[in-house]
Amino acid sequence: MEALMWISHSERPLKALELCQALGVERGDTDQNVGNTLVIETVLRCSLGLVTVEPSSSTVRLVHFTLQDHLSNDSSLFRSPHSMMAEVCLAFLNFQWVRDLSTALCSPPVAAPFVGYASCYWGAHARKELSQSVKLLALKLLNGYDKHISSKLLLIHKRPQWRWRRPKREGGNALEGFTGLHGAAYLGIVEIAHALLETREWDLNATDFEGYTAFSWAAREGHEGMVKMLLERSGMEPSTRDTYGLTPLLRAAWEGHEGVAKMLLEQAGVNPNTADDDGETSLCGAAYGGHGGVVKMLLERGDVNPDTANQAGQTPLLIATSRGREGIVKMLLDRNDVNPNNADKFSQTPLFIASHRRWEVVAKMLLGRNDVNPNTADEHGQTPLFIAAWKGHERVVKMLLERADINPNTAKKNGLTPLLIATLGGHEGVVKMLLERNDVNPNTADEHGQTPLFIAAWKGRERVVRMLLERVGINPNTANPSGQMPLMIAAREGHEGVVRMLLERVDVNSDMTDLTGETALSQALNRGHDAIAKSLSERRNFIPLLGSDGSTALPSPESPDLDQRPSKRIRRSDV
Repeated sequence: MEALMWISHSERPLKALELCQALGVERGDTDQNVGNTLVIETVLRCSLGLVTVEPSSSTVRLVHFTLQDHLSNDSSLFRSPHSMMAEVCLAFLNFQWVRDLSTALCSPPVAAPFVGYASCYWGAHARKELSQSVKLLALKLLNGYDKHISSKLLLIHKRPQWRWRRPKREGGNALEGFTGLHGAAYLGIVEIAHALLETREWDLNATDFEGYTAFSWAAREGHEGMVKMLLERSGMEPSTRDTYGLTPLLRAAWEGHEGVAKMLLEQAGVNPNTADDDGETSLCGAAYGGHGGVVKMLLERGDVNPDTANQAGQTPLLIATSRGREGIVKMLLDRNDVNPNNADKFSQTPLFIASHRRWEVVAKMLLGRNDVNPNTADEHGQTPLFIAAWKGHERVVKMLLERADINPNTAKKNGLTPLLIATLGGHEGVVKMLLERNDVNPNTADEHGQTPLFIAAWKGRERVVRMLLERVGINPNTANPSGQMPLMIAAREGHEGVVRMLLERVDVNSDMTDLTGETALSQALNRGHDAIAKSLSERRNFIPLLGSDGSTALPSPESPDLDQRPSKRIRRSDV
């Protein structure tokens, strides 16, 4: 029955060795009785087939989930199970040989597999059912908590990175300063903390290895009863900063603990605009976490600045936008003292971020404001339309193009326009929307002289090429600084479909040469694209002229001038 109690009421699945060690501890034990140690086979036999061990994980479980529901919900089967489990955990942790375990350990030793579960979960069981014996055992543990391995295992369970912490001084404790009062506040057991404070005089504002006070831990974990009890004690400082410059209010806002935040905001000495070492205020933290209740509470105060930016230049609006927090964005935009165009240190505005992340609802809210500038570019010259076109966010592009003040041709520093970048990415829907506008220039080239048609031909984007060729005013012969035209690059890359589409245009010049003297035909031949070479030859009805060395210069019949021939020689076998 004890095995069934542990398996059905544990806070996490127990390993076989953990369960056996727990079952070997009897209530009232002051040290471990080796004769009580069980083996899992005995437990399984006593359980009459109701318990099994998972071979892959060595965890113990009930044979069926319906049995788990029955054992968990039938209060008549076990009397005060959580109180019993808390008492066993604490009795085990108070065994002298367990107290003597080194605090340098970062995981339970082989001899004490149960120490991990007991350290991390005795508090959870005690919060559910607290007896007088549990309270006494907890006080015994907490009075020497800073030197007990259980405090370290508890914190490592919550934040694994603490396993690598080094002591501040040589020979010191890695978790120096984390006293029993810190532990009780962290666990949120008010009765135990109150009893602990009655045992001796405690420094309520003492800080641990992270600069946390007991009050900071209570606020961070959202233990409202603990926060209330500590606030009522004289001499308690509610705004002590930790190692990162975070106050208890900042911690509560980051975690979204509304009740704790409300109590702190009612304290006379608590400043809601205090920022941490990164310049983050409570409003920034609540906006980042999406904690609308805390945001609403802060905005209702008359002394909170909703536009204060952190060190990265991010305002609460920008932070909420970056996380897609629609409700918080609406709350901030409903205020007259929030500037929707404030940009961060990279010159990225909320609209830019919403366009980049494809937060469509947020983008719509921002574009609904007449004072939002849709053309503001970041430090690289990228506008919201450019970034949405680059990412292929069609619905965001559509919303942006519906703004009368949008400039669809704004280019970034390297000359790339929204049409060019959408073509490069093969975003056909975006290309179509841009080409439907009369104010979009389809022939604008980037800093390398590449037009949208050139890029589409280079990448083999047949449907984009067709859309561009159907656009009025398109020039299919625009060459880059090397003299390469769309037809040449398509022939060189072997994009047969693109070559055919270009050759259907009567205004496409297939005879032009680049700066090296190559034509589209010579490029196709040199790379073995025979079908493309055939199409090009048929267009002009080329007649190869063979030289004595078996090569040809492929002069045009209409242009017999030998000076116009390609400089690159092509072998008979290639032809």
